Amino acid sequence: MKINETVEKALNEQINRELYSAYLYLAMAAYLDDLNLPGAAHWMRIQAQEEIGHAMKLYDYVVERRGRVVLEGIAKPPAEWGSITDVFESALKHEEEITSHINNLVDLAQEEGDHATVSMLKWFVDEQVEEEDSVDTILQKLKYLGEDGRSLIILDRELAQRQG
Repeated sequence: MKINETVEKALNEQINRELYSAYLYLAMAAYLDDLNLPGAAHWMRIQAQEEIGHAMKLYDYVVERRGRVVLEGIAKPPAEWGSITDVFESALKHEEEITSHINNLVDLAQEEGDHATVSMLKWFVDEQVEEEDSVDTILQKLKYLGEDGRSLIILDRELAQRQG
């Protein structure tokens, strides 16, 4: 069955948000590389790859439902943050915003009686719980350890271990 037009439009908007997320995380990686925190930059690069995967999951779903993917321009992300803590605070705020959009998509699909899309979006609802938790865990470590050199070296080494 062809996807509902209203839901299709909303999913296209979410594809754009996911691609922006990848762009944002790459910008964060570049900032962290500039701070000589290659482990944290690596963590953000992996996050950017995940976001592209999210966009493609939505893309494939729209195509599978005989919809049309329409790509829009991607907004320019920030290039500067105040510190590594600021980067992760921004990342958490961004993930919370994405969670809100996913929840709105679920609500819309339910209102439109699009049960297939509701089912597909369950994966994204669950994924957002994990996304927020992983960023918040790092943020809590930063708040606990502080940003002195030794603490950052230890945390940077830990972040470098993230697998894609």
